[in-house]
Amino acid sequence: MDFKNNPFFKTKMFILLKRSYRSIALIVISAVMLLWTFLGFFFSIYGLQCMVYILVLFGWLFVTITLILCGVFLCLHNVTADSCVAMSQWVANPTARTALDDILPCVDNATAHETSKRAIEVTIQIVTVINQVIKTVSNGNFPPSYAPLYYNQSGPMMPPLCNPYNSDFTNRTCNPNEVALSEATRVYKKYVCQISSSQMCITTGRVTPDSFSQMSAAIELSYTLYLYGPFLVDLQDCTFVRQTFTDILEDHCPGLCRYLNWIYIGLLMVSLAVMFSLIFWVIYGRERRYRVYTN
Repeated sequence: MDFKNNPFFKTKMFILLKRSYRSIALIVISAVMLLWTFLGFFFSIYGLQCMVYILVLFGWLFVTITLILCGVFLCLHNVTADSCVAMSQWVANPTARTALDDILPCVDNATAHETSKRAIEVTIQIVTVINQVIKTVSNGNFPPSYAPLYYNQSGPMMPPLCNPYNSDFTNRTCNPNEVALSEATRVYKKYVCQISSSQMCITTGRVTPDSFSQMSAAIELSYTLYLYGPFLVDLQDCTFVRQTFTDILEDHCPGLCRYLNWIYIGLLMVSLAVMFSLIFWVIYGRERRYRVYTN
């Protein structure tokens, strides 16, 4: 298997790289702040006041930036926690009035069931009409006087189209001689004949190009309803959204809240440590200089 061309593999690698870059950035920030602290401590001990003041100047700048980052991650933590709580409440009580009701206008189960029923009904009707055309017109052997039903159709008979549903709207298994909706366009294309200027077949075939185009459009419509109808109904009654929220709550919310909490607490601790170090550098430098002057 070629993992390099796999979209899922590329997406996972992109997410992992983004996480690694964030981790590296946070580690670098923490390392720089700690290095700054040790340098200030070293310069203070050896009385390098000029270097201490330079470190203090840039140190306050770094502390300010770190505190801003801390506030950003704190906001992200609160937003993430509130979002997870809102999703949890909505999943637990989908019919109750929650903060997500205005964003997710879901319908009740009865309406969703009626929509699904109508989609199945349309699919059944389209397949029935196509099979009637195939049986009575395309596979018919009419004399020339029966135009426009006669257009010199000839050759092997076209197989009927498989109806994926029974009359009671339950799923149906195709018969061996029927063509599935997913293969119908490709199979029926073999039965297209070439026509003359009078719209008569001049080669072996059962359908004209125009009839095949109309038939293909109807088949595509019925196949789309059959394939995506259940998914659209799930969107309508928010089943798909509910499942997505459940996956997010179980797989992502705990880790996001925990790691964001660790990040902003860590940044806050580093900022406070460096800030107190800056203050102690200045105090120690003044005290050391005072002792030198008094001695």
